[in-house]
Amino acid sequence: RQSCQARLRSAEGMSLAEFLYPALQAYDFLHLHQHHGCRIQLGGHDQMGNIMMTGTDVFGITVPLITSTTGDKLGKTAGNAVWLNRDKTSPFELYQFFVRQQDDVVEKYLKLFTFLPLEEIAHIMEMHAKEPEKWGPQKRLAAEVTKLVHGREGLESAKRCTKALYYSSVEALEDMSDQELEELFRQAPSAELMLEPGMTVLELCRKANAIPDGPSGYQKITDGGVSINGNRVTNPETVLVLGQHILKNGVSLLRVGKKNYYIIKWLQL
Repeated sequence: RQSCQARLRSAEGMSLAEFLYPALQAYDFLHLHQHHGCRIQLGGHDQMGNIMMTGTDVFGITVPLITSTTGDKLGKTAGNAVWLNRDKTSPFELYQFFVRQQDDVVEKYLKLFTFLPLEEIAHIMEMHAKEPEKWGPQKRLAAEVTKLVHGREGLESAKRCTKALYYSSVEALEDMSDQELEELFRQAPSAELMLEPGMTVLELCRKANAIPDGPSGYQKITDGGVSINGNRVTNPETVLVLGQHILKNGVSLLRVGKKNYYIIKWLQL
């Protein structure tokens, strides 16, 4: 291949991994063709050279790459992939990925990833020009893609998580399942605690290992750095109350600082 020849002759050269990659991909396709009757290979247009193959009549289809606003390829190699598998990308994460898209790509994504008529997309963009602060195209894109991938139930899950995280909605928190809580706060530590009579906010924070022992942890609360279920608590001696600090689903969402979340599951309420 000319591209390989040029790289091999260049001052930078070509690594063994790069040299073998197209050969291995071609062998994959050859095996699929010979043993499973596969005749069509689909890939991004940057895979054109790897898809080429001689011999019997087989076909390669390439499609334009989806790129970020900076022109970077979206995919697992670049580390910015979103997945259709809920275990890898939750409905909430998928929804937020598309909500955060910039204006200069959102129209293209509406055309690529949804089945909305072109006339409706044009109308959505016209309304966006008049009211850009509403992020109408981004929200419609996110809703359509999430519903397509995860169904209406997945879309409702994404909206509940959005309300709980960004709008501090107690109602949304109470309606969330254990799976949604785990998906929303993947990195958040969780703890199972027994509610003792007269337990205070300070005791809760310490049992959850959310604040340091001693005066600094106490001051963290008095300075307004702790909230429970979206409501800031500034008195460390506040006694925990069912229905306020502990939701009807037996969960408390503790936040310390801006981004440190802790999921508390209460036993035998």
